[in-house]
Amino acid sequence: MAATQRIAAGVALAAACATALAGCAGDTTGSKEDAHGAKKGAGAPAPKSVVRLIGDGSTAYTGAQPHLPRPVRLKPGQKPPQFVVFSWDGAGEDSQRLFSHFRKISKANNATMTYFLSGVYMLPEDKRDLYRPPQHSPGSSEIGFNDEQGIKDTVKQLRGAWLEGNEIGTHFNGHFCGTDGGVGQWSVTDWKSEIAQAKSFVKSWKTNTGMKKASPLPFDYDKELIGARTPCLEGQKNFRKAAHQLGFRYDTSGVDNQLWPDKREGLWDLSMQLVPFPGHSYEQLTMDYNFMVNQSGTQTQGDPDKQKYWGDQMRDGLLKGFNRAYDGNRAPLVIGNHFESWNGGNYMRAIDEVVESVCTKSEVRCVSFHQLADWLDAQDPATLDKLRGLKVGEAPKQGWASFLSGRPAPAPKGVPGAPAVKP
Repeated sequence: MAATQRIAAGVALAAACATALAGCAGDTTGSKEDAHGAKKGAGAPAPKSVVRLIGDGSTAYTGAQPHLPRPVRLKPGQKPPQFVVFSWDGAGEDSQRLFSHFRKISKANNATMTYFLSGVYMLPEDKRDLYRPPQHSPGSSEIGFNDEQGIKDTVKQLRGAWLEGNEIGTHFNGHFCGTDGGVGQWSVTDWKSEIAQAKSFVKSWKTNTGMKKASPLPFDYDKELIGARTPCLEGQKNFRKAAHQLGFRYDTSGVDNQLWPDKREGLWDLSMQLVPFPGHSYEQLTMDYNFMVNQSGTQTQGDPDKQKYWGDQMRDGLLKGFNRAYDGNRAPLVIGNHFESWNGGNYMRAIDEVVESVCTKSEVRCVSFHQLADWLDAQDPATLDKLRGLKVGEAPKQGWASFLSGRPAPAPKGVPGAPAVKP
């Protein structure tokens, strides 16, 4: 894989899968209500014995995803929770063990995340010609392919992540950017081909690796896959058309301000956002790669004396963005990252510290895009319209109870129509 993109590099079968699933039955979070009224522990319980293999047994239907909370509509006058989404482009487990690391961080801090799997990380190098990338020769990939151990390790993390309530999305396959056949030049048909191949590599990893006796991934990827982020944030227009036609529910390939999301091309636009950049007058995208480019340029390992500062700068910028929303309009904060040790691993440290700082706060929900889309779909459209009317960092002037009461706000004192003030 390319140096800067190394993000990953039947009775016995049924019994193995059932054993893996049985350990996740129920919920250990108790029964208290969360910040928006959903019962903690009210998500679907993990199935204990339902295992229906799909295709060659690379994936399987095992019932509803465990630990996926049921979305609840806001009550009149109720303040919305502060959603934070941590997401990972090209998710896979390699020698850095960052996938497994962030699973542990998530569990320790009451968080779930979205992992955008690159399909070629499920395809061994010797089967690379099975990939037919649009506008490129067969077997081409800007991020390489994987080996048997890498696929085995990635499958283990994908399985565990999904059973813990995390989402498995896609970052597609070959990661082609730029003007030479890059995703920005792809047609709707090209995108449909790329998506179909990304699904195929996940649904046939056993055949392609020969690991016939391994346990399956415990989900139907055709149903699990509902959203994505495009390589280099390019090609969004035609991707959205293809994704909408294929039944996707959201896209997170754009750049936006910290505002409440709306739908575009029938998909929730859950773009990453601009947040304060400490020490600068301009704002910065909520992604580790962009912080790196604005700190050390194209050098993935810049000045060692500055690396800790750069990590602190990213952490503090994300926290400033979080606080601006938490104390203001409560717009969901969307953060994107890569499993990389750029600049001494300090961006990964920064994410650790942000998760630990925000995900256990009152009224904060650190969730996957899937969960956020579920919540948005459950809300009264009129409520979302009101929320979208708030500017970046703007809290309702008369308080949340009045703003979302469902009734006209009372007239301010001292103006026509206001209640008489007793002396």
